Formats: sequence, C-alpha cells, structure tokens
Amino acid sequence: MRKKLPILLSTVLALSLILIGSASAKEDTSKLGLVKPGSLVVGMTLQFPPQMYLNSRGEPAGYDYELLKRAARDLGLKLEIKNMDFSGLIPGLVAKQFDLVSVGLGKNPDREKSILYVREYMPYSTILISRKGDKTGATIDAWNVAGKKITALQGSLAATAVKTNMPKATLVEFPQQDAAFLEVVSGRADAIIAEANLYGFFNKNNPGLLTQVKLAKNIRDYYGHWTVQLGNDSLKLRLADWLCDKQESGLLKAVFQQQMGYKQPALPKC
Repeated sequence: MRKKLPILLSTVLALSLILIGSASAKEDTSKLGLVKPGSLVVGMTLQFPPQMYLNSRGEPAGYDYELLKRAARDLGLKLEIKNMDFSGLIPGLVAKQFDLVSVGLGKNPDREKSILYVREYMPYSTILISRKGDKTGATIDAWNVAGKKITALQGSLAATAVKTNMPKATLVEFPQQDAAFLEVVSGRADAIIAEANLYGFFNKNNPGLLTQVKLAKNIRDYYGHWTVQLGNDSLKLRLADWLCDKQESGLLKAVFQQQMGYKQPALPKC
C-alpha cells in the first residue's frame, strides 16, 4: 500500500495541473457585450423541424440547437434559449433581449440597417408549393394573377418573395409555419412559398397532400446566417471564427447530416 502511495499522489497532482490549466485557459468573454455575463442568450423560433424545434419532451432540438450547444460550451458560456414567433426575433434583438438570433436569416438591405450578420451556416432553396392535383401552370406568370392566394411565414424572405415575384396575387402571412402549410391543404389558399427543407419535412409527415411546382428555377437560393446586435462586432467576429473553424473541421457538415437527414450543400469558403 505504501509503494502505491507515490503513484496515487502523482496521479492526483497531474489531474490537478490539468484542471488548473483548463481554468487558466478559459476564454475571456467579458468583451463580447453579452446581455447576461456568463450566458449566451439566443432568440429562436422552435417550429421548423428538423432545423429547430421542440422534441417530444418539450426540449429544444435540431441542427441549430446542436451547433449552439457546442458554441456555448467552447466559449465557456451557459446557453439560454428564448423561443418566440419569428416576427418577434429582430425586434427582440434590437431591444437587446438576447445576444444572438439563430433562425437562418437571409440577408436583405432593410435588415442590415438594424442587425449584424455573422456568417452563413444554413443553405436554403425557396420554392413554390401547391395542393396535389392543382392545374395551374409551372410559371411565375401563371401564379401572378388576381384571385390567387399564396401563404408564407410572417415577416420572412418567403413573404417578400411573394410580394416581389407575384404582386398581383394575394399574400396571406402566418406567424406559424405549419399554419401556412395547412391553409393550402385546406383549400383556403392556392399555394405557399417556403424553404425546400420545410416542405420536405411537412411532406414526410403528411404525404400526398402538397407538391412542388416545378418552376424553371427556384424562387431563391440563399444562405441563412446567425445575427447579433448592431454594433456588437466583438461577438460577431468571435462567432464567425467559431463557425469557420467548425466548417473547416467538418463539424457543421456532420451535424447537418445527422440532424437534417441529407448531405449539406456547400457553404461559402472562409
């Protein structure tokens, strides 16, 4: 027993040095302009499975959430999620209710007046979707007519796409994505503009009700970004560095495949 004591003491000493080293290497986040020191407070809309949603236990899940867990851990921060309707996210960020919005916001000039875009992390294709069996032609002109009702998520780029591409049609916006889909299923609207991954998930769970309108090209192909408060360049740069590091290491691709269920399309190079 006495012979083993030096070995035990040396093991304890080694573990102590590791812990001391880890503590001393802890990142200084005091200059990141956080709403709550020691925490990364994130605004999300947890109604877009499999990208971000509440699981059967009512807990956050999906691609975005898995990335945020890792980012907060790597920065030595506690992750706090504020779940709200999409239309409240940008006003909440501007009002400094949270540090970061993680909902895959696409860039547009109006948004850039009030928030900072961090970096691309989520590829999107925006498409037109109608009821199964609809006989309307597969052209923008065929849908850009008075009397057509097209739904979209309230305040989204999909809603802007309706106004831009189909101004003669009637846009009907919904604060919840599923409601926008169901309005078309019920026949109260003719079509919906939404992201292809959202349609894929809806169609998987509700097969045979809706179909993609095979336009000559997608309504829009773009990338979703994390966004932070206007003026918080320190947090923007730190999170952009983190995303680039994880993109280059292959983590983003691996988490995307695991959570989204298909291969991640290429992201812009860092």
